[in-house]
Amino acid sequence: MTTDLAMQTRRKFIKNAAATTAFIGLGGLTLPSFTTPKDKRITILHTNDVHSQIEPLPNNHYKYPGLGGFARRATQIDAIRKENANTLLLDAGDIFQGTPYFNYFGGELEFKLMSMLGYDLATLGNHDFDNGIGGFYKQLPNANFDFVSANYDFTNTILEGKVKPYKTFIKDGIKIGVFGLGVELEGLVTKTLYKETKYLDPIEITKDTVKQLKEVEKCDLIICLSHLGYNYRKHPDKVSDLILARNTKDIDLIIGGHSHTLLKKPTIEKNSIGENVLINQCGKSGVYMGQIDFYFSADGSKIANGKSIIV
Repeated sequence: MTTDLAMQTRRKFIKNAAATTAFIGLGGLTLPSFTTPKDKRITILHTNDVHSQIEPLPNNHYKYPGLGGFARRATQIDAIRKENANTLLLDAGDIFQGTPYFNYFGGELEFKLMSMLGYDLATLGNHDFDNGIGGFYKQLPNANFDFVSANYDFTNTILEGKVKPYKTFIKDGIKIGVFGLGVELEGLVTKTLYKETKYLDPIEITKDTVKQLKEVEKCDLIICLSHLGYNYRKHPDKVSDLILARNTKDIDLIIGGHSHTLLKKPTIEKNSIGENVLINQCGKSGVYMGQIDFYFSADGSKIANGKSIIV
């Protein structure tokens, strides 16, 4: 691809990214005016299915020439944090596998770079088992952030106690609960790699986890890091982010992974009691990063502004 064509492609992506903003009222509330004063703002940055893409994609890439890479993402994250210190950086799994960096370093480089970028939390995707739970466990000391998964039961494995169902954060007095969900491993991952790990029903475990976060932890904002996949048209009964949203309540945001779905703007789905849930997913390879801004007003209302950022 020529340099001029590559530049035109980048300009096209940047133009598209600028138009991928959705402003949504949450909890069944009416959307306030854009000029309504906002008391508190929480920014959620997120990635998914980065697949060991450390450097930008090649300049001759068929779709995303020269885009992505950890260094560029770091620059963007730093700029957003300077604008709003109340920012969380999350990942929805499949950190491992996809480039020779993983084959050579076994995940060490990915975790070290994510730590340098200041990731706060991640969940596990199916490819994060590609070196077995032993390989994942070996790299945990390189991660200065935690992993959560509510529906992977790691009892009697070396990950028991290392991966929690959820974690809470407090930003500017707002309590945020984040829990993780993973796709069923049988049929995707060899049994010898995930060993005694048990897959629990994601909808039922979500109901229990969200109840804990809402009623016991008293969270103001609840986020699911999901590696279930956005939707399965050929298998409509398979649990996906859309089905999860429709069959549960009290989740404000589902950050998706696994299906490599690039959403131009966050999907708004109704939950089991008719309230809005945001669902977002940013393709793969770190070409895009998601940004969701939650605004909390003194009267208790909560709205969200979502967009995709090209890296």
